[in-house]
Amino acid sequence: MAGLRIAIVSTDGTNVNDHFGMAKRFLIYDCNDKITFVEERQTESLSVGDPDHSFDAEKFGRIAALLKDCSKIYVTQIGEVPASKLEELGIEPVIHEGPIANIV
Repeated sequence: MAGLRIAIVSTDGTNVNDHFGMAKRFLIYDCNDKITFVEERQTESLSVGDPDHSFDAEKFGRIAALLKDCSKIYVTQIGEVPASKLEELGIEPVIHEGPIANIV
């Protein structure tokens, strides 16, 4: 995983443990020979708590702008629409659950 910047959805700062739509922050890491924490980026949740909610393109756009320098985002879950929109932007959603240290 040389030379990548990744985003991680985590509530505890140690594990990938939340759904993309519920994220209130993204932890940003650079991955070269090891994973190095860069910064925390605060965000608003995409989800409104209703599984049948419509896709909010405006809110997604603000969230996507926070991730524009990342190649991948690690989440426990992500909806089909946000996943495809991220992929269109060149950001690969990766389903992963567990310690951040296990990513590299």
